[in-house]
Amino acid sequence: MRTAVRASGQEILQTGRKSKAMIVTEEQKREAHAFYHEALVLLKECGAPFMLGGAFSMFHHTGIYRDTKDLDVFCKASDYPKILKFFQGKGYEVQVYDVRWLMKIYKGEYFIDIIFDTTNNICTVDDTWFEHAPTTEFAGVSDIKMLAAEELIFCKSYVQNRERYDGADINHVLLKKGKDLDWKRLLRRLDRHWHLLLSHLLLFQFVYPSDYREIIPQWLFEELLERARTQYDLPSPMEKVCRGTIIDNTQYQVDVKEWGYLASTIKTT
Repeated sequence: MRTAVRASGQEILQTGRKSKAMIVTEEQKREAHAFYHEALVLLKECGAPFMLGGAFSMFHHTGIYRDTKDLDVFCKASDYPKILKFFQGKGYEVQVYDVRWLMKIYKGEYFIDIIFDTTNNICTVDDTWFEHAPTTEFAGVSDIKMLAAEELIFCKSYVQNRERYDGADINHVLLKKGKDLDWKRLLRRLDRHWHLLLSHLLLFQFVYPSDYREIIPQWLFEELLERARTQYDLPSPMEKVCRGTIIDNTQYQVDVKEWGYLASTIKTT
């Protein structure tokens, strides 16, 4: 039985899957690269627009390379049936894993995650993601779109599980791409949860005290700090809400189940 699952709806690998998915031997590397090539050729042949995320988007933006046995492929929700049907016709095993955000395609021990949303329904792939996605060559296949740095940070901002925290990934993307980021677009992506963006900027300032002045725009930092200060001028919310479930739907269960907090999702009665 396959136990590959995502922990909280983002680019998360639950404890166990990550170690199993990593490439160790040279033979595995050759097999994995052959799988990447074949999968990308078939994805292009399928005709549905897609982008690579995960480890290979990180490699594109930072140069940090992680050999894994899977490809994280991002597409619109309306396109995943076409992709699954196409690969099924090519002899691959397909799995409708979670209709809220994730499908899977298997070839032996290698697999493709088809991602179109997150379980918190915040990072929904749409046409605007493709408008800004850079194009490159990967695994010997040309014209492959990668998640833009802004969308990569957007997704990873919600990965704050006990099993995995993507703060270091965000810091590395900011370090390598920060000077060229569309900061206004990133702010629009995270505007609803701007606290997360501020927290990542503060973490970056802590980790890279000699670099942040040249990378993080002062106007953005001051705007977010002003938003934080303004919170103290407003009355406390009437509803006792815990938004922790947005970033980790396991560690904050106690708040909702035992401590009387409402989950971040609004429910009708």
